[in-house]
Amino acid sequence: MQTTLEFPDLLRLIDERLVAFRAAVSSAPGLDVQVPTCPEWTLLDLVQHVGKSHRRWAATVAAGPADAPPDESAWGGAEAVPVEREALLAWSAESTEKLLSALRESGPDRGCWTWWVGSQSPHTSGAVARHQVQHVTVHTYDAQITAGAPQPLPDEAALDGVDEFQSTCCATTSAWPHEPAVVDYHATEGRSWRLRLSADGARIDRIPAGEEPVAADASLWGTASELVLAFYGRISVDSLKFDGDRSVFDQLIAWDPS
Repeated sequence: MQTTLEFPDLLRLIDERLVAFRAAVSSAPGLDVQVPTCPEWTLLDLVQHVGKSHRRWAATVAAGPADAPPDESAWGGAEAVPVEREALLAWSAESTEKLLSALRESGPDRGCWTWWVGSQSPHTSGAVARHQVQHVTVHTYDAQITAGAPQPLPDEAALDGVDEFQSTCCATTSAWPHEPAVVDYHATEGRSWRLRLSADGARIDRIPAGEEPVAADASLWGTASELVLAFYGRISVDSLKFDGDRSVFDQLIAWDPS
């Protein structure tokens, strides 16, 4: 049976991926190089984005249940960020520790504000930790490709990432504005998911191992790493194996349920 990662594993993966992130930043030719997968950013912009995100989420988790995220003054969003590499990396490590400390203190079940209203992910610090694994994993890939040494996402993070992205970023109670459709995702590691799109919204289910699924309107195959990178626009969907009605994927990519 497929299960989500345990809370200690999420914290470990956040830490491990950020060590790899900073290693990539250290090996890059400079902080002013453009990030190929985020062309509007330099590497400096990327590091600042990740660090500020960690400080913001640390304050959000520490605040507990709330109807809105904490004000910028609560997490130092307006403070100057170092621009020299060594100082910037130290600031990044400090940002990571702020996030991990807040998550450890709160534990996995404490409520907090999140932006994923109407999704299948809960509004808890555990869900924040799970989403942060994906955030830092994908941005570590961004840093690695900028440094000229991209690596596939680790299996553990990528397999959970397929499920997490669909549950958090795709599942919604907003009505699907097209004909009802079913989309399947198959990871070559042996896991599959089914996304159902209808007037009731979008809901994701895991397809039990060994079960022969009914025909989907569209299906996508790839490694878990490839699926996650495609979800986040780091690689093209066209680079993966596809079957069915391509227009369903085009509609899904263009859909903004907010």
